[in-house]
Amino acid sequence: MADQLDPRLNAYREDLADARLEGRVAAARFVAGDPAQVAAGAAALRRRPADEAPQDSQLLFGERVRVFDRRDNWAWVQAERDGYVGYCREDRLAPPGAPATHTVAALRTYLYPAPDLKTPPRDLLSLEGAVAVAAVEGRWAHLAADWGGGCVHAGHVAPIGAVADDPASVAETFLETPYLWGGKTSVGLDCSGLIQLALQRCGIACPRDTDMQAAALGRPVEGGAAAARRGDLVFWPGHVGIMLDGARILHANATDMATRIWRLDELDAHIERAEGSRLTKALRILD
Repeated sequence: MADQLDPRLNAYREDLADARLEGRVAAARFVAGDPAQVAAGAAALRRRPADEAPQDSQLLFGERVRVFDRRDNWAWVQAERDGYVGYCREDRLAPPGAPATHTVAALRTYLYPAPDLKTPPRDLLSLEGAVAVAAVEGRWAHLAADWGGGCVHAGHVAPIGAVADDPASVAETFLETPYLWGGKTSVGLDCSGLIQLALQRCGIACPRDTDMQAAALGRPVEGGAAAARRGDLVFWPGHVGIMLDGARILHANATDMATRIWRLDELDAHIERAEGSRLTKALRILD
């Protein structure tokens, strides 16, 4: 039964599984899990409970998760927003606080312990992180006490529901960001992390990995990549980018180890030389 369910999106192991999967997977024990909240600017979501394990994704400040197991300072969790399952350090989590009121709308912003820009910041928050703002005083937004308090620049957060309208413009803000497998911040990200952040900032739900995005998003562009326009997503095996216009594509890539703009025809030729493949699919996200 279990091999029919994607373990990236379904929490199950031989010894333990999400109670919602009972009858669908085999496990020694089923649990409902406990809610928690990410209390660090970014928390690695790893394939195994070990620092040397691959980072498959990241959890951002304020994200809600469900915790199914805690052991040896690691928590086995599922993110509420995109459903991704993995292991994160237990000290990156806290009990859930008040509902989030705002999202981080800047590429990055510091979390300060007090409304004073000269104080050493406590953390660095990233685009699409969430915060609960208890009060705004001048240029400072004060976080709720059950979120640990602290302050962020009020101009760097936006009320939930206030979204951008052009995913390509959001993606362009990450230009030259280093490539990082599993990354989802301006400190480092991968190709599908870039797409997920760009779409989420525009209020569009987006799964985490490239294959999931290719299966779930938009509608096929008639004529494929050659007919793609700004905002369309273009896929090739294991990779995705977003079109800036009819000729240029932005993607976080391991060739440059950075987020760069390529000409689409040059990219197609590069893929054919390096991988023996071609651009395979274009999806239109916005009409």
